[in-house]
Amino acid sequence: MPSLLPTISTTFIVISAVLVGFGWYHIAKGNRETHKKFMVAGAIFALAFFLVYMSRTIFVGNTKFAEDGPIWIRDAYYVFLLFHITLATVSAVFGIVTLLHAYKERFAKHRKIGKWTAIMWLITAPTGVMVYLLLYVLYPGGTTAPVWEAIFK
Repeated sequence: MPSLLPTISTTFIVISAVLVGFGWYHIAKGNRETHKKFMVAGAIFALAFFLVYMSRTIFVGNTKFAEDGPIWIRDAYYVFLLFHITLATVSAVFGIVTLLHAYKERFAKHRKIGKWTAIMWLITAPTGVMVYLLLYVLYPGGTTAPVWEAIFK
């Protein structure tokens, strides 16, 4: 079952990004209610990703880059991973703030940071897919380790 969890969480984040993209499209067309529905659904899938990811991290551990993978790709992977983690964390915080502004009907602030939040999220999701592809498709076979060991070798 643990090997299925990364696929599930990556699928959730892709669905989240697609929903955010559709939500952004609909607000640009002036469809507020449709925008709201897509964005709330996107947030729910992002939360589902987070819950699956954190559950796996806590109870199973994280997958390290395959030890028999090319060293130069492994080193580039770790730099890329740190970029992804940083971007994902900042995006998540911005996402929460953006949602809170909308919930409290502070639409000027929501609009101002919402576009930046969407851009970050639409970059974060593909970088997450790339991490998944590197760990589970292109260079599978890494061992499971505590999160700090998996990130910092």
